[in-house]
Amino acid sequence: MQERQSAVDPIDDIIGKLESAGYIADPGIATTLYMAQILERPVLIEGKAGVGKTEIANVMSRVLGTKLIRLQCYDGLDVNTILYEWNYPKQLLRIKLGENSDQSLYEREQEIFSEAFLLKRPLLEALTQNNKAPVLLIDEVDRADEEFEAYLLETLSEFQITIPEIGTISAIHKPLVILTSNRTRELSDALRRRCLYLWIDYPDYEKELRIIRSKISGINYDFASQISHFIQKVREMDLEKMPGISETLDWANAMILLQFNSLDYNVVEKTLGAFIKDADDIHKFRTEGIKTILSNM
Repeated sequence: MQERQSAVDPIDDIIGKLESAGYIADPGIATTLYMAQILERPVLIEGKAGVGKTEIANVMSRVLGTKLIRLQCYDGLDVNTILYEWNYPKQLLRIKLGENSDQSLYEREQEIFSEAFLLKRPLLEALTQNNKAPVLLIDEVDRADEEFEAYLLETLSEFQITIPEIGTISAIHKPLVILTSNRTRELSDALRRRCLYLWIDYPDYEKELRIIRSKISGINYDFASQISHFIQKVREMDLEKMPGISETLDWANAMILLQFNSLDYNVVEKTLGAFIKDADDIHKFRTEGIKTILSNM
């Protein structure tokens, strides 16, 4: 009698797929993404700049083998920018070509105010994907105003959009919606209740070490360990702009290209611009930071 194969744990499965796609995830991240798929709920991801919030959407689109649709938020974002616009030049051309046709005025209006004349913006594009549910990234939602947030909440509640000339368009396949926020303003309680919530902090030493080794080709374990340890100490300082994961990777990659293989004062001082991005921080680092951190490693 054959033994029954044990079921694959869905969280471990997602962790493995994310890692294969280049993202080192912990069980908390994987569990939230799994719940978002089975519950068909948006995910609100908050955290400081540079911790990898946006990258989750990029990686999930690769894991699911589907399209990534991105809506970048900013102050003054309006509905036309996120939803749709009419293709006026195409409509005018069709009106011109149909001047001598036998169509009635009603028939011509019905034709030019049809989906063929729509310019789909991110929200409408995400709801009308025919083949497969896309990943919809609504990036830095905290930069948009409350009016946009209210409209977004209405859309995400029903996954449908009403266009006066056409009617209601419902999602063919509900997208996996990922919202990110740097917490420049407080989001409404209504939007938070609608979403699953995920907070991402800077990675600890072990996780950042794994990220460095997975992303930087040819780096040895000891050098990657030094870099991860150094960056952990940097984030304990009182800096204006903390280095994120991308700065860590830029720094590690630069040192490999410059053929450095260990950290000392001269190496760090020469390559500061790869991970310190503020003039006051650089001054503070040169006068006290480098020697202090290196002496404690």
